[in-house]
Amino acid sequence: MRRILSTLALTSCLLSGFPVISWAQSTSGFTLFSGVQSQNQLPYRLDFGGETSMWDRYHLRIPAKKMKLAVAEFAITYPNYYHGDFDTKKMEVRVKGKKVPLQGVKWDKENHVVELQLQEPVPADKPVDVVFSDVRNPDFGGTFYFNCEILSPGDVPLRRYLGTWILSIGRRR
Repeated sequence: MRRILSTLALTSCLLSGFPVISWAQSTSGFTLFSGVQSQNQLPYRLDFGGETSMWDRYHLRIPAKKMKLAVAEFAITYPNYYHGDFDTKKMEVRVKGKKVPLQGVKWDKENHVVELQLQEPVPADKPVDVVFSDVRNPDFGGTFYFNCEILSPGDVPLRRYLGTWILSIGRRR
């Protein structure tokens, strides 16, 4: 079995021109032990490989099946040991690939949260892609849990947990 998998990996690398490892480091992949239940893990993609101290673009995805309510605001919290930099002017929310107008973006560095307020609520049951462009990855690699919380229109102004992106930032070998 190991021989078949090795041959398959080598063949895919030769045919596509892309090493298999580079894809694994820039997507969410499969996580065995994280402390986050599998139904709460959200998919993501890092456009430029997630290398430390480098510029990147984060695509933080929310599948339609997770969007059970309309959303007026997304709040993305991240751990205090994540020392990357965000450009709030280069953040957007896309629904089915179309950019949604934002009312405002607030990055609270002290409390480790980015809030994206929408001009019009995103309807329920639609796939969402939260895009952070021009991100400066942290100088030290690691695993970073980015949590997605939402505010629904007309709801009690308390955030609801939607899921977690488990980002891996580190050097390619």
